[in-house]
Amino acid sequence: MAEQPTLHRGNVAVVIPALDEALRIRGVVEEALAHADLVIVVDDGSDDDTAAIVSALPATLLRHPHRSGKGQALRTGFAEALRRGMAAVVTMDGDGQHRAADIPRLIAAANARPRNVVNGARLRKRDTQPWYRRLGNDFGDWGIAWACGFRLLDSQSGQRLYPAPVVALGDVPGEGFVFEAQILISAARRLGYGVVSVPVETRYAVAGSDEQFRHSHFRLFRDLYRITAHVVGQVVAQGHLLRQYRRARARPPVIFDPDASVDATGAAVNALAGRVR
Repeated sequence: MAEQPTLHRGNVAVVIPALDEALRIRGVVEEALAHADLVIVVDDGSDDDTAAIVSALPATLLRHPHRSGKGQALRTGFAEALRRGMAAVVTMDGDGQHRAADIPRLIAAANARPRNVVNGARLRKRDTQPWYRRLGNDFGDWGIAWACGFRLLDSQSGQRLYPAPVVALGDVPGEGFVFEAQILISAARRLGYGVVSVPVETRYAVAGSDEQFRHSHFRLFRDLYRITAHVVGQVVAQGHLLRQYRRARARPPVIFDPDASVDATGAAVNALAGRVR
């Protein structure tokens, strides 16, 4: 298998799926352009001015005539990035929850730890995350880890770096938010890829802050049920449930913090997560 090329702003595209993101999309795209030469926005049938705002910026705009879901928006963006010869893709949501300033950190982690999906794990300022979202994230991590064969952190983060072999995976099942869970499973099972988490800041509307965010498209019980049902099906289909569970629990999550030059596994995860809050 070919070695991963050195990643940099010129060969890593930023893909932003967008649905009714007029509130923050301009700032999101402008900040992404400061860290990547190619920014691809996939407008998933928005009813507001999202497309008009993006079309005035030096980004690539792709449009779905009707709402197709986040999974399909990501597939569309991935296909365009591969067509442009990109070596990797960073995904970000269009609502401003993710900081584009973290893109170089994701790239640094990918260069240090090839053959991994790099996940922007919301560990910093985690106490600002609503309790029900934190509970949902922890439950999702538990199930997706079972299917992947190793433990991981913040499996529902929308800020990730996917190397080109993962982007090019065909027939990744799942729609909506399920796609983001399944691509981790497919990368692990079909390519032998792991997941490395880079600590990033948790960003939600909080009292006393002047930052505005639209209401999340993620519906905790509905979408967590869909993700859980899908992942359970993947686990059952693989068979050897107890053996797979024990194998997954024995492989601790990996955190790589380029700022601190820290590569943490196992028991160090809890200490590092506490330190970076």
